[in-house]
Amino acid sequence: MTKTELRDLAASIGVVCTLEGQFQLRSGTTTDRYFDKYQFEARPDLLRPLAGRLAELLPSGTEVLAGLELGGIPLATALSLHTGLPTTFVRKQAKGYGTQKAIEGPEVAGRKVTVVEDVVTTGGQIIESVAVLRKAGAIVDHVVCAIWRGSDLTPLRDVGLTLIWALEPSDLGSSVRRN
Repeated sequence: MTKTELRDLAASIGVVCTLEGQFQLRSGTTTDRYFDKYQFEARPDLLRPLAGRLAELLPSGTEVLAGLELGGIPLATALSLHTGLPTTFVRKQAKGYGTQKAIEGPEVAGRKVTVVEDVVTTGGQIIESVAVLRKAGAIVDHVVCAIWRGSDLTPLRDVGLTLIWALEPSDLGSSVRRN
């Protein structure tokens, strides 16, 4: 993807995902502008080129993609279609019925797995999900994400993870805040 194409994609994501109104954030504060990541994940015209960009960032030797519930799943699926790599889906909690699995899809034991996430701020859910993958025998060293909006990579580095991202909030336009 050229720099111009990436800039245009980022601008489109910024416009589509920036909502105006009154929104309460997880912290309890309110804001008049909100970045709704599910808007870009539901749009093939944005998801397709974003998957192409993430494919360019995938570490070599990746054998399986792991989409994290919920936002990583559409990205991992699009990336799987783009690359031909199999994908697995990691639940926040194992389901309490049926197979009772936390990891759905192909076997990950002994395979090089790259985690796919939509937006990363602190990496807390990634760390928890990677622990589940590693317990199942996956080799996990890398995470690719659409948007990095955090400020400290230390928690991810402390558990042996390298984060690779396509975009930052500043790429998405001046109206996007770090909500």
